[in-house]
Amino acid sequence: MTTTRRTFLTTGAVGVAAGLATPALAQSAPIKWRLQTYAGTVLAEQVVKPAIDAFNTIANGQMEIELYTSDQLVPTGELFRAMQNGTIDAVQSDDDSMASPTEVTVFGGYFPLALRYSLDVPALFNEWGLDQIWKEEYAKVGIKHISAGSWDPCNFNMKEPVKSLADLSGKRVFTFPTAGRFLAQFGVIPVTLPWEDVEVALQTGELDGLAWSGITEDYTAGWSKVAPYFLTNNISGAWIGHFFANMERWNALPPHLQQLMQTCFDQSHYRRQWWYWAGEAKLRVEGADMTLTSLPPEDYAKIEEAAHKFWDEIATESPLKAKVVEIIKKYNDTMVKAGVPYRY
Repeated sequence: MTTTRRTFLTTGAVGVAAGLATPALAQSAPIKWRLQTYAGTVLAEQVVKPAIDAFNTIANGQMEIELYTSDQLVPTGELFRAMQNGTIDAVQSDDDSMASPTEVTVFGGYFPLALRYSLDVPALFNEWGLDQIWKEEYAKVGIKHISAGSWDPCNFNMKEPVKSLADLSGKRVFTFPTAGRFLAQFGVIPVTLPWEDVEVALQTGELDGLAWSGITEDYTAGWSKVAPYFLTNNISGAWIGHFFANMERWNALPPHLQQLMQTCFDQSHYRRQWWYWAGEAKLRVEGADMTLTSLPPEDYAKIEEAAHKFWDEIATESPLKAKVVEIIKKYNDTMVKAGVPYRY
């Protein structure tokens, strides 16, 4: 039977179209992941949701990440274990808050005055070797360390003004485990609470203040209204936070989705850098809720001196911690020698 152009258009083309449609009909359901962040609902809108939305859009139905906020599926202190056993697939957190059982956990969050600016974090990880150390340490416990990035500095925001180190003595402060360990020498009483309970704890008197964030998060979380005194001297210039994933789940992803996730999370780190950098300055100048206070130079010098002693104390705990401390020391020494604008 001769096939003419007309008969092909009316019969053959239909068959070809049906054949082309078959793979779409047979396409498997999208890969589903659950990621929980350390951040509460309002903060998560800024620090992680844009990256998750971008990933889900570009993945184009092949994969979807469901985002859960602080303590929504598991308490923040159980995030590591939940990810390790596969209850959740991925986490955004610092090492310290999620109780990571690794040698590098003490450096997550705020390691006192190891960092001055947000760019110090990616510089240390991508140029000074910390990224490889973190990847190796987490691989030992079945976790993929995807990437590290910077958040805001750690400042006190308090219910009463702080104008000297003595004003901190006896104050109950919501903070990170390592920061609390460091600050205890100044009389601070560290308190751990679920993120969403902090505002109420400030209102009821359970807390006197926070050493958990910079001024951008104080306003974003609503803490600026219940703890309206902001101490401009920080105890660390940038928070180290990470994206992690269960190693088996990560390895099961096709390479292009691994690369897409890496790229979207890297973009998330970049977005936070400018969001915090702009916010910290603008809210100090224009923010209406908070009154700024500062320590005398001699008091802040005591904090700096104590931070360096703390580094040496941590370095004695293991060879790996000593290696990380040595990198931090060499990095900061290089920045000081480089001068302005690296260090003032």
